[in-house]
Amino acid sequence: MLGLIGSALLSFGSIPAHAATLKLTTWNLEWLTDKPAGDPALPADVTPKRPEDIALLAGYATRVAADVIAIQEVDGPDIAARIFPPERYSIHMTGDRVVQRVGLVVRRGIDFVVNPDLVALVPAPWARHPLRSGADITLHMPGGFLRILAVHLKTGCREDPLSRSRRPSCETLRQQVPALEGWIAQRREEGVAFVILGDFNRWMDGRDQMLAGLRRAAPLARATEGFSSPCWGGGGFIDHILAGGAAAAWMRPETLRVTVYREHGQEWKERLSDHCPVSVTFDIPN
Repeated sequence: MLGLIGSALLSFGSIPAHAATLKLTTWNLEWLTDKPAGDPALPADVTPKRPEDIALLAGYATRVAADVIAIQEVDGPDIAARIFPPERYSIHMTGDRVVQRVGLVVRRGIDFVVNPDLVALVPAPWARHPLRSGADITLHMPGGFLRILAVHLKTGCREDPLSRSRRPSCETLRQQVPALEGWIAQRREEGVAFVILGDFNRWMDGRDQMLAGLRRAAPLARATEGFSSPCWGGGGFIDHILAGGAAAAWMRPETLRVTVYREHGQEWKERLSDHCPVSVTFDIPN
């Protein structure tokens, strides 16, 4: 695995005159909520972020300067707007009744429509702690449409063989995979460019069964392929950006960047997020 330099700079090569650049980012903001400590909706070990923590995260959002951001573990658009100001961004969140919701943040000036949530990612909606739907939008770009799906899959099964593991978390993840495969197959049938990004909670390296299954639904380019992340000391990626259809050729893998935090230590990891923003740039034909 190659190490990846943490940076927000995207300056490789020249941009073709016939293309517009689009920077996509995925960022798990780890229990971003207005609820106070001790709220029944929060686990006992969760400490909500302080105002100064949110201000720091807003500064990192400005530094990343993405056009579209897939966000995870966010308790609605109001708290998201404290990091992504409404004058600069539109915020779309899933309709799930959970604290850890998924959303998509889109820079003002980019036209998009909202598609129905991918609720099939919630195999047991009646559970005490149900999982999260996927947030689904379509960007209206000058050169055509780009479908974008943001996800946050089940944690606890980063590398176990999905076909053999009896770990409950792996069984749940195994139930989620067909929903993604079906969504990908539909996009392939429609012939549209698409991107899936978010917290997959899966390394997907080597001969990973999950990635192989998704690629059977349609050929996919993975921005994080062959790299390890520098976030909080380094490790395998679980936040990924997958491109299919024409978008696979639009993605510029050399622009992959992880924005690492200037703050160090376990305290800051707990106060900010245990995930760093992961970004890549696409050249969208005009």
